Amino acid sequence: MHYLMWTIKLFLFLLILSFALVNTDPVTVRYYLGYQWQAPLVLVLLVAVCIGALVGLLAGLFQVLRLRRQVAALKRELRAVHQSSDAPLLPPPDLL
Repeated sequence: MHYLMWTIKLFLFLLILSFALVNTDPVTVRYYLGYQWQAPLVLVLLVAVCIGALVGLLAGLFQVLRLRRQVAALKRELRAVHQSSDAPLLPPPDLL
């Protein structure tokens, strides 16, 4: 299994390396107000992928933070209910 993972990693590295070597033509990225940036195509694609991944991670992070706040509020509510009643604390039910 260990050798299989290294083989897959090597294959992906060689695939990305060959893509980078083939796409070295310079391209110009034009912004608003006349700004422009000239760089190899592979670098422009890499920057675009990294920005997209960062936006996706931030969106996921906000979702995780929202869910953690919701879980904390529900735990406080459950604790308050159990403290107000004399019922024994039961373990949570299995959800699956």
